[in-house]
Amino acid sequence: MQFEHSPRLRDAYPDLVAGVVQAAGITATADVAARTAAHLAEARRRLAGGAESGFPEIQAWRRAYAAMGLRPTKYRCAAEALLRRLRLDGELPRVHPLVDLCNAISAAYAIPVAALDLDRVDGDLVVRPAHGDEAYLSFAGDTEHPEPGEVTFVDSAGRAHARRWTNRQSGWSAVRAGTSSVLIVAEALHAGGGPAVTRLVADLVTELTEGWSAPTAAAVLTAAAPRFRTPAADDDRGQAVSPGSR
Repeated sequence: MQFEHSPRLRDAYPDLVAGVVQAAGITATADVAARTAAHLAEARRRLAGGAESGFPEIQAWRRAYAAMGLRPTKYRCAAEALLRRLRLDGELPRVHPLVDLCNAISAAYAIPVAALDLDRVDGDLVVRPAHGDEAYLSFAGDTEHPEPGEVTFVDSAGRAHARRWTNRQSGWSAVRAGTSSVLIVAEALHAGGGPAVTRLVADLVTELTEGWSAPTAAAVLTAAAPRFRTPAADDDRGQAVSPGSR
């Protein structure tokens, strides 16, 4: 399976940096509560200095949404939505150990993080403007079609795995109790986001290794190295990432 952003999207957003982690052996029984809490504590520390709307990471996504013709306060990127909920409610809902961990890391870094069930992705996955005929399954079970030009994750079968880029993930490939193999994608648009994404990916690899003993492959994708393949190829894949901490 290959993952990449379309050249058109990278041309439009030259600061785009993406982190990708593939992992196998995920279960719904792992205890990562302490790890999740540590990342949420970092998110709360940042929020203590001001609302999420002022974070440079979030401002970059707001500018992107405005450029796409979306009202940023109506359609928030996933990281902003999580931070807003954490600020207002004090906690984030528990869904699945992996999802909870990814949500906490997303909040800590203010960078959208999506976790997809790889067994529910058909072939390659490309982040690109929609044609309008892609099929998106909502969490309510309804089939929708992204608007032409709307950015989404599209697989080889023409299934859309997101709406409005990082605003809403598909229920089709959402992590569930029986999920074993996952693809985790983190995307940053703010200037100089590369080091933050590199640290985020290293954190993810560490957490997956220690929480699940999960075999992983990871990379940071840029315009110079835009593709991730699993198993990794040796030509234009992203820069490999070693475990580390923030």
